[in-house]
Amino acid sequence: MLDLTLFFQPPASIKSTEGTLYHNIHFCPESISEIERNSMCIFHVNEYRGRGEEKQPMLDFRSPCYSLFPGQDWNMKIYDLGDMSPGATLEDTYFAVQTVVAELIKNSCIPILVGGSMDLLHAISIGYEVTEQLINICAIDERLSLGKPESAITSDGYLSSLLLRRPCYLFNHATIGLQPNRNNPMDLDLYDKLYFDTCRLGAFNSDFKLAEPILRNSDIIGLNLDSIKASERMSSIGNPNGFTVEQSCQIAKYSGISDKLSCFGVFNPIHTLSQDAAIVAHIMWYLLDGIAARKGDFPIGSKKEYMRFTVVMENEFQELVFYKSNKSDRWWMEVPYPPSEHVKFERHHLVPCNQHDYENAMQNELPNLWWSTYQKLG
Repeated sequence: MLDLTLFFQPPASIKSTEGTLYHNIHFCPESISEIERNSMCIFHVNEYRGRGEEKQPMLDFRSPCYSLFPGQDWNMKIYDLGDMSPGATLEDTYFAVQTVVAELIKNSCIPILVGGSMDLLHAISIGYEVTEQLINICAIDERLSLGKPESAITSDGYLSSLLLRRPCYLFNHATIGLQPNRNNPMDLDLYDKLYFDTCRLGAFNSDFKLAEPILRNSDIIGLNLDSIKASERMSSIGNPNGFTVEQSCQIAKYSGISDKLSCFGVFNPIHTLSQDAAIVAHIMWYLLDGIAARKGDFPIGSKKEYMRFTVVMENEFQELVFYKSNKSDRWWMEVPYPPSEHVKFERHHLVPCNQHDYENAMQNELPNLWWSTYQKLG
């Protein structure tokens, strides 16, 4: 079993009040064998060379987070693995992250990373290769982070490297909170050609329901704190446009509720901003609250507990099949895939959607998520 003391240092001591979340945390297990299956595993990664910065002080997110009170129905085990120090090189840190993530997901645990920059999503994704399954990644970010094939991996350019890996296990990448004026038009065009999903900031502000199916379809979700407007972080620098803290917590809550989510990260804090530690604390609380509220209704296998709706289309697709959960009233739509690829695509042919997609299909409008998934399955 993996010796966790090789990767982590114990966190600084924390003053606690009776009944707070601190008393629900199991600190610093020495081995993966000490961690129960289906547990939450929090750890801090103090690595910022991917955004061009050298060593930073540890982010004190634990004091504001563990001083909060747990929800009423939190029955899951929560572990704090400690602080992961940067390796001698950036690649050493990537190796440490992917090794720990691989061991945790093999044990059906959910890694929750705090700190570091967005390029750690690259290391996390490589950790998932032990499953030999195609994965979906969602970035809560103002930028697409495509990068260039010939360039080094950075916080704002990690995706090209994942696409070039062989075998490539990335099925879909989605970006929620996209701001077109912060992206090169050529990158926007390439992202569309790859049939990756986006929910622009303006669309999110108009209707959160547009983002919920994307979150529900993701295995890995990384929230970039740079996607939060500077005024919310009490900063005089940064983007004046972006999410509010309340919206970020809403995203975290719905991320946790998703049965498919198996890893979550909060990246790019600014250590000089005390507000960032408090923001991270609240984001984590709502993530855990969402996990505690899971319904277990991802429709794989028997569909007895679902209502089935078939919509006859006036085009070459002939019909669309929708499922509605009796447990949560959430919707999915079925996308056909080549019979020879049954095992490979089994987790991806049922695409999360909402009732609006069903109603639009009734008006002979093909949902965008259905079309982009169909193109990738083909």
